[in-house]
Amino acid sequence: MDRKLISSGSEFEAKIGYSRAVVDGEYVFVSGTTGYNYDNMSISDDVVEQADQCFQNIAKALAEAGTSLDQAVRVHYILPEKTDFEPCWPVFSKYLGTAKPAATVIIAGLLDDAMKIEIEITARVTETTYSY
Repeated sequence: MDRKLISSGSEFEAKIGYSRAVVDGEYVFVSGTTGYNYDNMSISDDVVEQADQCFQNIAKALAEAGTSLDQAVRVHYILPEKTDFEPCWPVFSKYLGTAKPAATVIIAGLLDDAMKIEIEITARVTETTYSY
């Protein structure tokens, strides 16, 4: 499979030199994605709403790559405030409850104080049947 670059249309992709997602082989690697609503360039003050918007943005990129959140194999959650992690659990389960990917939580500052969460996903492009 050829390498395919997927853009969200964000001006930062061109300015910084990255893609929203990269399909390479059987996997798609989605960049860290924040809770910005790209339709109206707004961001909620609520971390749970931001988490939900992150997954909507990621799902759109995965669909363009030919896959879905159900094929997620790895997720990184990045939050500036560790107390914001637990309130987001229902959102994480809503979007990743089927896939149950390997997960890591990182507490770190984000580029904009309005951002309360950033999520990075790796997913399979094609479903594979395993035999043991």
